[in-house]
Amino acid sequence: MSEFLANISLGLTTALTLNNLLYCAIGVTLGTLVGVIPGIGTLAAMSLLFPLTFYLDPIAGLVMLGGIYYGTTYGGSTASILLNLPGTPSNAVVCFDGYPMAQQGRAGVALFMTTIASFVGGSIGIVVIMLFSPFVVSVALEFGSVEYFLLMLVGLLASAVVANAAPIRGIAMVVLGVLLGLVGVDINSGAPRFTFGTFALLDGISLVALAMGLFGVSEIMASVRGLKSAKVEKNISMRTMLPTRDDWRRTPMPMVRGATIGSFLGALPGTGGILASFMAYALETRVAKEPERFGKGAIEGIMAPETANNAADQTSFIPTLALGIPGTASMALMLGVLMIHGISPGPTLMVQRPELFWGVIMSFWVGNILLLVLNIPLIGVWMRILTIPYHILYPSVLVLVCIGVYSVNYSVLDVAFVCGFGVLGYLMRTLDFPAAPLLLGYVLGPLVEQHFRRAMVLSYGEFSTFVGSKLSISLLAIVAGILLYALWRSWLSFKRRPALASK
Repeated sequence: MSEFLANISLGLTTALTLNNLLYCAIGVTLGTLVGVIPGIGTLAAMSLLFPLTFYLDPIAGLVMLGGIYYGTTYGGSTASILLNLPGTPSNAVVCFDGYPMAQQGRAGVALFMTTIASFVGGSIGIVVIMLFSPFVVSVALEFGSVEYFLLMLVGLLASAVVANAAPIRGIAMVVLGVLLGLVGVDINSGAPRFTFGTFALLDGISLVALAMGLFGVSEIMASVRGLKSAKVEKNISMRTMLPTRDDWRRTPMPMVRGATIGSFLGALPGTGGILASFMAYALETRVAKEPERFGKGAIEGIMAPETANNAADQTSFIPTLALGIPGTASMALMLGVLMIHGISPGPTLMVQRPELFWGVIMSFWVGNILLLVLNIPLIGVWMRILTIPYHILYPSVLVLVCIGVYSVNYSVLDVAFVCGFGVLGYLMRTLDFPAAPLLLGYVLGPLVEQHFRRAMVLSYGEFSTFVGSKLSISLLAIVAGILLYALWRSWLSFKRRPALASK
């Protein structure tokens, strides 16, 4: 217990420095702003500011990107309630009951209560991180290269299969991401790979260009086609935000159930806030005494999913910080900050850099309190931002993208890459190929290769090393199970096509 309290004290001391407080405030403010504006999304916002982390202390960089990550979920409910347009995918469920509440003249109540739900969900998620991360790390410290290779393989396959409608396409994107991550000089032999004689590719493809193009540029290209400026309700005051006694009475249990679902699913690779919010909403419709209220402005319909997605956003840091395995593309960017500063992600991070590990975790408390303080008074400001014409907003963002990616290496090739990956990302969206597994494959691919080769060297080339312990056999069984599940889903999808075609 004394060690736990000492870690919390160290984390608070680090998080409450003036520099980290400043970047936490910048992150949550920008995250909320991006969440309010439909179509940009969390990954696009994190990608836009990713180049800035090259010039920051790694703790400040992680704190800022983390603030953007969970800040967008806070802000995303605003557009969902006022415009019926989710600011982020995980806020889509809020449209079901949030927008009907706005049509009934209760937009202020809905906005106020989603802020409370977000704070509660985020707080419960942080407590789960604080309690379980040390245990996860203590187990992971016993891992060798074999276990790391298999664990990363599980993470890659799970992220590609679990949350995607077409698992084979997700696996294909993982493979493509791994191939892109192998571009550059082989760290073992020093031989160039996939560079095609281009000197600029010896250092590999820029993570900044890949992320900003694949998510930032492609999101804007897709959003320009579908979004229109909308009329926003303007008469929202503090008085109109006050919930009734009945609203307060109906909210505690949905928040508890939502936080439980979100905390569990957030820690699993490939699931996160989207699945958590939908499952929380589905559970509420099952346990409700009056299920006919849902879809017509039920307060439970916004409290449960908002609590769930914010709890999931926090607990998704458990595998990222404790194991060095990102479950989502956003978490892959967080690992990217560590890697560009020469810090090895994984369980040794807590031992070697405890101030970074606990400082980032305790900054989540600061960020959640700031979001609670910011969101309620600034609701009117966010509403005015929604009135900015998209034909002015999006070109400005594209200019910032090009400036940001060029400023990292001063390379025109990186600008060309960001444009190329933007087009690729848009085509992938059009053809229903998921982009997140590609980024995960890019980040984890070199690490997977490194641990595989190290395991083979230590075992003198014997493949039996991968079945040398109960843990490795268990992980291999999970890998096989995921692959069989992917094949089964693909077979079912293939089987349905002739039936649909005959109709």
